[in-house]
Amino acid sequence: MRSKVDISQLASKNDTSLVQRSFGFVDLCGFCDFADSQGDDPAAGELGKLRQSIRETAGRFGVRIDKWLGDGAMLVGVENEALVCAVVAITEVHSVRGDLPLRAGVACGQVLLLEGDDYVGRPVNLAARLCDHALPGQVLASREGLRLPGWVEVKSKTTLQIRGFAEPTRVVALGTSQNGGTAREQRGLSSIVDGLTQPIRTLLGTRS
Repeated sequence: MRSKVDISQLASKNDTSLVQRSFGFVDLCGFCDFADSQGDDPAAGELGKLRQSIRETAGRFGVRIDKWLGDGAMLVGVENEALVCAVVAITEVHSVRGDLPLRAGVACGQVLLLEGDDYVGRPVNLAARLCDHALPGQVLASREGLRLPGWVEVKSKTTLQIRGFAEPTRVVALGTSQNGGTAREQRGLSSIVDGLTQPIRTLLGTRS
Protein backbone atom coordinates (compact mmCIF):
# COMPACT_ATOMS: atom_id res chain seq x y z
CA MET A 1 0.00 0.00 0.00
CA ARG A 2 1.39 3.42 -0.95
CA SER A 3 1.97 5.85 1.88
CA LYS A 4 0.58 9.37 1.78
CA VAL A 5 2.91 11.79 0.00
CA ASP A 6 4.36 14.59 2.14
CA ILE A 7 4.61 17.54 -0.25
CA SER A 8 6.83 19.47 2.16
CA GLN A 9 9.48 16.74 1.81
CA LEU A 10 9.15 16.85 -1.97
CA ALA A 11 9.64 20.60 -1.91
CA SER A 12 12.89 20.30 0.06
CA LYS A 13 14.36 17.81 -2.41
CA ASN A 14 13.58 19.58 -5.69
CA ASP A 15 13.60 22.98 -7.36
CA THR A 16 10.25 23.74 -5.77
CA SER A 17 8.72 25.72 -2.93
CA LEU A 18 5.68 25.10 -0.75
CA VAL A 19 3.17 27.94 -0.93
CA GLN A 20 -0.36 28.77 0.19
CA ARG A 21 -2.62 29.64 -2.72
CA SER A 22 -6.27 29.73 -3.74
CA PHE A 23 -7.46 28.38 -7.07
CA GLY A 24 -10.51 28.91 -9.21
CA PHE A 25 -11.58 27.09 -12.35
CA VAL A 26 -14.30 28.52 -14.59
CA ASP A 27 -15.73 27.18 -17.82
CA LEU A 28 -18.63 27.70 -20.17
CA CYS A 29 -21.55 25.30 -19.92
CA GLY A 30 -22.76 23.66 -23.12
CA PHE A 31 -20.06 25.18 -25.30
CA CYS A 32 -19.61 22.15 -27.58
CA ASP A 33 -23.33 21.93 -28.33
CA PHE A 34 -23.41 25.69 -28.88
CA ALA A 35 -20.52 25.51 -31.34
CA ASP A 36 -22.15 22.60 -33.22
CA SER A 37 -25.52 24.32 -33.53
CA GLN A 38 -24.44 27.94 -34.03
CA GLY A 39 -21.20 27.56 -35.97
CA ASP A 40 -17.60 28.70 -35.62
CA ASP A 41 -18.09 32.46 -35.62
CA PRO A 42 -20.64 32.61 -32.76
CA ALA A 43 -18.52 30.08 -30.82
CA ALA A 44 -15.40 32.19 -31.24
CA GLY A 45 -17.40 35.24 -30.21
CA GLU A 46 -18.54 33.52 -27.02
CA LEU A 47 -14.96 32.58 -26.15
CA GLY A 48 -13.96 36.17 -26.75
CA LYS A 49 -16.66 37.40 -24.36
CA LEU A 50 -15.52 34.91 -21.72
CA ARG A 51 -11.89 35.96 -21.94
CA GLN A 52 -12.83 39.61 -21.84
CA SER A 53 -14.95 39.06 -18.74
CA ILE A 54 -12.10 37.23 -17.00
CA ARG A 55 -9.33 39.64 -18.03
CA GLU A 56 -11.24 42.75 -17.03
CA THR A 57 -12.46 41.35 -13.71
CA ALA A 58 -9.67 39.19 -12.25
CA GLY A 59 -7.08 41.95 -12.11
CA ARG A 60 -9.39 44.20 -10.11
CA PHE A 61 -9.10 41.75 -7.22
CA GLY A 62 -5.38 40.99 -7.57
CA VAL A 63 -6.04 37.55 -9.03
CA ARG A 64 -3.88 36.12 -11.80
CA ILE A 65 -4.98 34.14 -14.86
CA ASP A 66 -2.69 31.12 -14.64
CA LYS A 67 -3.75 29.51 -17.91
CA TRP A 68 -6.49 29.40 -20.49
CA LEU A 69 -8.26 26.06 -20.88
CA GLY A 70 -10.13 26.27 -24.16
CA ASP A 71 -13.63 27.24 -23.01
CA GLY A 72 -12.42 28.01 -19.48
CA ALA A 73 -9.57 29.26 -17.35
CA MET A 74 -7.56 28.56 -14.21
CA LEU A 75 -7.19 31.47 -11.75
CA VAL A 76 -4.70 31.80 -8.89
CA GLY A 77 -4.75 34.13 -5.90
CA VAL A 78 -2.68 34.55 -2.75
CA GLU A 79 -5.70 35.50 -0.63
CA ASN A 80 -8.73 33.24 -0.60
CA GLU A 81 -11.22 36.06 -0.16
CA ALA A 82 -9.86 37.91 -3.19
CA LEU A 83 -10.06 34.74 -5.31
CA VAL A 84 -13.68 34.19 -4.24
CA CYS A 85 -14.48 37.82 -5.10
CA ALA A 86 -12.98 37.45 -8.56
CA VAL A 87 -14.74 34.19 -9.41
CA VAL A 88 -18.18 35.35 -8.25
CA ALA A 89 -17.76 38.71 -9.98
CA ILE A 90 -16.70 37.01 -13.22
CA THR A 91 -19.87 34.89 -13.19
CA GLU A 92 -21.95 38.03 -12.61
CA VAL A 93 -20.28 39.95 -15.42
CA HIS A 94 -20.49 37.11 -17.89
CA SER A 95 -24.14 36.44 -17.09
CA VAL A 96 -24.82 39.83 -18.70
CA ARG A 97 -22.18 39.75 -21.42
CA GLY A 98 -22.29 36.14 -22.63
CA ASP A 99 -24.87 33.81 -24.11
CA LEU A 100 -23.77 30.73 -22.16
CA PRO A 101 -23.70 30.38 -18.36
CA LEU A 102 -20.50 29.81 -16.44
CA ARG A 103 -19.79 27.28 -13.73
CA ALA A 104 -16.87 27.44 -11.30
CA GLY A 105 -14.94 25.61 -8.58
CA VAL A 106 -12.83 27.10 -5.77
CA ALA A 107 -10.37 25.54 -3.31
CA CYS A 108 -7.33 26.65 -1.33
CA GLY A 109 -4.38 25.15 0.55
CA GLN A 110 -0.70 24.35 0.30
CA VAL A 111 0.71 23.38 -3.07
CA LEU A 112 4.06 22.85 -4.71
CA LEU A 113 5.25 25.71 -6.90
CA LEU A 114 7.44 24.12 -9.56
CA GLU A 115 10.10 26.28 -11.21
CA GLY A 116 8.16 29.40 -10.32
CA ASP A 117 5.19 28.92 -12.64
CA ASP A 118 3.45 25.58 -12.15
CA TYR A 119 1.24 24.50 -9.23
CA VAL A 120 0.84 20.90 -8.09
CA GLY A 121 -1.28 19.65 -5.22
CA ARG A 122 -4.66 18.71 -3.84
CA PRO A 123 -6.26 22.19 -3.96
CA VAL A 124 -5.61 22.53 -7.69
CA ASN A 125 -7.23 19.17 -8.44
CA LEU A 126 -10.10 19.84 -6.05
CA ALA A 127 -10.99 23.20 -7.60
CA ALA A 128 -11.03 21.60 -11.06
CA ARG A 129 -13.25 18.73 -9.88
CA LEU A 130 -15.66 21.12 -8.16
CA CYS A 131 -15.99 23.05 -11.40
CA ASP A 132 -16.90 19.79 -13.12
CA HIS A 133 -19.57 19.13 -10.47
CA ALA A 134 -21.08 22.63 -10.57
CA LEU A 135 -24.40 23.29 -12.28
CA PRO A 136 -24.76 26.06 -14.88
CA GLY A 137 -24.38 29.40 -13.13
CA GLN A 138 -23.12 27.78 -9.93
CA VAL A 139 -19.93 28.42 -7.96
CA LEU A 140 -18.90 25.47 -5.76
CA ALA A 141 -16.20 25.95 -3.13
CA SER A 142 -14.47 23.71 -0.64
CA ARG A 143 -15.24 24.83 2.91
CA GLU A 144 -11.63 24.25 3.97
CA GLY A 145 -9.95 27.64 4.49
CA LEU A 146 -12.83 29.47 2.81
CA ARG A 147 -13.14 33.21 3.49
CA LEU A 148 -16.06 35.21 2.14
CA PRO A 149 -16.50 38.94 1.62
CA GLY A 150 -19.71 40.43 2.98
CA TRP A 151 -21.38 40.57 -0.43
CA VAL A 152 -20.96 36.83 -1.09
CA GLU A 153 -23.11 34.33 0.77
CA VAL A 154 -23.52 30.58 1.08
CA LYS A 155 -26.55 29.47 -0.93
CA SER A 156 -26.38 25.80 0.05
CA LYS A 157 -24.16 23.20 1.75
CA THR A 158 -23.46 19.61 0.86
CA THR A 159 -20.87 16.85 1.00
CA LEU A 160 -19.53 15.35 -2.22
CA GLN A 161 -17.58 12.20 -2.93
CA ILE A 162 -15.23 13.47 -5.59
CA ARG A 163 -13.30 11.21 -7.92
CA GLY A 164 -9.64 11.01 -6.94
CA PHE A 165 -10.24 11.94 -3.29
CA ALA A 166 -10.49 9.30 -0.59
CA GLU A 167 -12.57 11.35 1.86
CA PRO A 168 -15.84 13.17 1.17
CA THR A 169 -15.44 16.92 0.64
CA ARG A 170 -17.55 19.53 2.43
CA VAL A 171 -18.76 21.95 -0.21
CA VAL A 172 -20.81 25.14 -0.38
CA ALA A 173 -22.50 26.86 -3.30
CA LEU A 174 -21.77 30.60 -3.40
CA GLY A 175 -23.61 33.58 -4.81
CA THR A 176 -24.06 37.30 -4.34
CA SER A 177 -25.93 38.46 -1.27
CA GLN A 178 -28.77 40.94 -1.60
CA ASN A 179 -28.49 42.05 2.04
CA GLY A 180 -24.96 41.19 3.20
CA GLY A 181 -21.82 43.28 2.99
CA THR A 182 -21.18 46.92 3.72
CA ALA A 183 -22.66 49.62 1.55
CA ARG A 184 -19.16 50.26 0.21
CA GLU A 185 -18.75 46.58 -0.77
CA GLN A 186 -22.12 46.53 -2.50
CA ARG A 187 -21.33 49.70 -4.41
CA GLY A 188 -17.93 48.28 -5.35
CA LEU A 189 -19.42 45.13 -6.88
CA SER A 190 -22.16 47.08 -8.63
CA SER A 191 -19.66 49.50 -10.11
CA ILE A 192 -17.52 46.64 -11.43
CA VAL A 193 -20.44 44.79 -13.01
CA ASP A 194 -22.06 47.97 -14.33
CA GLY A 195 -18.81 49.36 -15.67
CA LEU A 196 -17.95 46.17 -17.55
CA THR A 197 -21.42 45.48 -18.90
CA GLN A 198 -22.80 48.97 -19.61
CA PRO A 199 -21.63 48.92 -23.27
CA ILE A 200 -23.47 45.60 -23.75
CA ARG A 201 -26.70 46.93 -22.25
CA THR A 202 -26.44 50.11 -24.29
CA LEU A 203 -26.00 48.11 -27.49
CA LEU A 204 -28.97 45.89 -26.66
CA GLY A 205 -31.05 48.96 -25.91
CA THR A 206 -30.37 50.44 -29.31
CA ARG A 207 -31.59 47.23 -30.95
CA SER A 208 -34.91 47.04 -29.10
